[in-house]
Amino acid sequence: MRDRNKLVIWPAYIDKNRSRSQGRIISKKSSVGEPTLAEIEKAALKLGMNPEVEKDRSYPRSWWEKSGRVLIDNTAPKTQLSRKIAAAIKEIRS
Repeated sequence: MRDRNKLVIWPAYIDKNRSRSQGRIISKKSSVGEPTLAEIEKAALKLGMNPEVEKDRSYPRSWWEKSGRVLIDNTAPKTQLSRKIAAAIKEIRS
């Protein structure tokens, strides 16, 4: 059952290598190349978003790939939270 207090963050949302039609929701400038679930989880933890990882899920636009997803607290619009997560991943990588 769907939890109204959570947002889904798919790796495709913040992947620089994907186009908008393939699922990216933030600008290429803000996004990161090939984010992993572990990086998204670590960034969300750092930002205090209480992440829950579901590894066996497939993004609907690429249903053949088991990319997984991360559920975070619904405290702001999805694009805003995605930008924050991508920025935190960039900071972790550097």
